[in-house]
Amino acid sequence: MEYVKLGRTGLEVSRICLGCMTYGDPDKGTHAWSLNEEHSRPLLRQAIEAGINFLDTANTYSNGSSEEIVGRAIKDFARRDDIVLATKVFNRMRPGPNGAGLSRKAIFDEIDNSLRRLGTDYVDLYQIHRWDYTTPIEETLEALHDVVKAGKARYIGASSMYSWQFAKAIYTSRLNGWTEFVSMQNHLNLLYREEEREMLPFCEDQKIAVVPWSPLARGRLTRDWDEATARTESDEFGKTLYTQAVDADHKIVDAVGAIAKARGIARAQVATAWILQKSAVTAPIIGASKPGHITDAVASLAVKLTPEEIEALESPYIPHGVAGFK
Repeated sequence: MEYVKLGRTGLEVSRICLGCMTYGDPDKGTHAWSLNEEHSRPLLRQAIEAGINFLDTANTYSNGSSEEIVGRAIKDFARRDDIVLATKVFNRMRPGPNGAGLSRKAIFDEIDNSLRRLGTDYVDLYQIHRWDYTTPIEETLEALHDVVKAGKARYIGASSMYSWQFAKAIYTSRLNGWTEFVSMQNHLNLLYREEEREMLPFCEDQKIAVVPWSPLARGRLTRDWDEATARTESDEFGKTLYTQAVDADHKIVDAVGAIAKARGIARAQVATAWILQKSAVTAPIIGASKPGHITDAVASLAVKLTPEEIEALESPYIPHGVAGFK
């Protein structure tokens, strides 16, 4: 395993981050394809034993049961101090007023709820899951600053939003002397590269870590174009992401397959190697529902694509509209 600093912080993270949306009670929330605790634990253990110290979950994943499963696995398979534990806040956790969003009340309530489910007294990285258009950013940022000062989070990060919004948040924190976002968890893969226009250059300039979600495009980059899985059939959010440029996307998937075949490796290794070679990228967030997914993710660190292979992967791409947030 390779380790790098998380942006300009002194925190060291594995170059592969394990996304834990896969692990949760399938009867809770909207992820019917998630794995229950019995099937999740061996994968969490495998990842930790492979040297992956960076685990990412969210309060909303399977209505909190993902955090519970991850917390128990860390207690059983690792020393808490050896793990960089990240979770998120924003999405609805209960009906009625104040059950979602980034108000001071919501943030204070949800950090305590997350810590209780995770079985820890702090998280290493506390991230806003999306931009809250109904709450002043000053309120959100001061609340996050207070969470850090209370010792409940070591660092704060953000997830998918417009670059101007992220820049506004960074500027507002600096203006007020509040804790700044140190990471951006955004949507980036061979089928969706719009983040290369503004967000990646901004993060690289400001030395902000980039931890992309869906680096394998919900698995589309790992199999033949027409091949379906249980997740593709039931992942309602995923169905909204890759419908804009089907012909171009098909060509990219075929290029991944051709390079993988020529090299004698899995397609997942090719797609992950592509995102790892992006200078702005710190650690892609890999979802793993099978042992081979973790094996391929780790193996991708040794795959160095040639300029010709990168050109073959990138050349079919055409501009897309924003996907993954509003």
